Amino acid sequence: ALEEHFRDDDEGPVSNQGYMPYLNKFILEKVQGNFDKVEFNRMCWTLCAKKNLSKSPLLISDEDAFKVWVIFNFLSEDKYPLIIVPEEIEYLLKKITEAMGAGWQQEQFDHYKIALNTSREGLSAWELIDLIGSGQFSKGMDRQTVSMAINEVFNELILDVLKQGYMLKKGHKRKNWMERWFVLKPNIISYYVSEDLKDKKGDIILDGNCCVEALPDKDGKKCLFLIKCLDKTFEISASDKKKKQEWIQAIQSTVSLLRAGSAPPHKEARQKRKELRQKLLAEQEELERQMRELQAANENKQKELETVRKQLEAAAARAAEEEKKRLQTQVELQDRFSLELEREKMVRQKMEEQVAQKSSELEQYLQRVRELEEMYKQLQEALEDEKQARQDEETVRKLQARLLEEETAKRAELEKWHLQQQQTIQMTEAEKQELENQRMMKEQALQVAMEQLKQLELERKEALEQYEEVKKKLETAANNTKSWKDKVAHHEGLIRLIEPGSKNPHLITNWGPAAFTEAELEQRQRSWKGKKATSE
Repeated sequence: ALEEHFRDDDEGPVSNQGYMPYLNKFILEKVQGNFDKVEFNRMCWTLCAKKNLSKSPLLISDEDAFKVWVIFNFLSEDKYPLIIVPEEIEYLLKKITEAMGAGWQQEQFDHYKIALNTSREGLSAWELIDLIGSGQFSKGMDRQTVSMAINEVFNELILDVLKQGYMLKKGHKRKNWMERWFVLKPNIISYYVSEDLKDKKGDIILDGNCCVEALPDKDGKKCLFLIKCLDKTFEISASDKKKKQEWIQAIQSTVSLLRAGSAPPHKEARQKRKELRQKLLAEQEELERQMRELQAANENKQKELETVRKQLEAAAARAAEEEKKRLQTQVELQDRFSLELEREKMVRQKMEEQVAQKSSELEQYLQRVRELEEMYKQLQEALEDEKQARQDEETVRKLQARLLEEETAKRAELEKWHLQQQQTIQMTEAEKQELENQRMMKEQALQVAMEQLKQLELERKEALEQYEEVKKKLETAANNTKSWKDKVAHHEGLIRLIEPGSKNPHLITNWGPAAFTEAELEQRQRSWKGKKATSE
């Protein structure tokens, strides 16, 4: 599956045509956070532009060509080789023409579309750049106007900029009015110092609970409106009433989309156009099915016509046989009539009585001849009808041959689509298996982590038991120390009872007579040493 997925040719996902849809489907759609897709697209553009971009001079800059390339990746069909169909080309050219303020030339694009459909299904990214850079649909416009139009369409389709422009905003602390450049996106309104977007001053986070209200003029400010959010409220002043109404409608539409959980308008419109194309494709397949049924009916009709033709041939053969018999009978009758005439001449007198009878028989015979001639004329007309039927049959046969050729072409195209569908199913099966392997690995890692957690829990319990033992030992030691200190304070404290002084001479210190004699000090020293040895 990996060899099929990353094969080294001009139609695989690592080729120039297939890299971006693979990247969008399997990598970029899973990226979250502050990942900058525009910078990533710029890196991909750097890798492939030098090799594929046309060397002929264009009316747009390299930066504009990059933006057209990114727009192509957004509007292109998700199949290999990567192309943009004529409907999406018309949509993009209309957006650029409207951004330039020019009129859309529908007739000119229809001629271009007819020429394109005769050769292929759509354009590649580099052919689209050549088309826009050639100025075929922007005649009379300078480079700066075309560049601004491309940038506006890029902001709307790629950066999801629904509206932008200068307005005054009232501060929350100083309550002063400052001009800011506002940019409305599907879930946020950012405002900057200027339209170069370098110094960002803040954001207004939009959600389904936000609302926008028009305010009356006050404090010398006109065209005021209010944006209410859960935590803050923003007062904004537009330049005129038209701008105020446009901003209010744009923000209300954005909040409505957030409440409904819908995609931005341009993405939803792209999805509807794609569904419409799929519906037309299904209708075309239904038409092909009806054509096959019609062809089967034509084949049955042809068999019926063949049966009628054979019946006509058999009738013609029978008519010819009857005509032959009639001629032979006529010859025989003529001979017999001649003999009868000669015999009549010879025996006229004898045959007078039989003349009336023979005349009657002759009239009947002539009547039969006339009937046979009438039948002959009808057979002639039947032969003419047969010739006309053969001509109609030839016409139908040519029509069937043309229908068979069209069916062969459609069948080849359906087989191609079926093969692509099978490839897509194989790719999906491989991805499903890989996800299943990853899930099993994660479950194994989770079991190992649970075992380690149980081990840590046992170690924690053992540590708590050791801590309790140490705590008990410390309490015992503290009790022993306290009792020892009490004994020392009781027996050897500095507080002594007043007793008669010893008759022995006292020690004299710098502060006067000492509290103990020299003998008492020696006795106490010996006592301390004995207790110390006992305790050790």
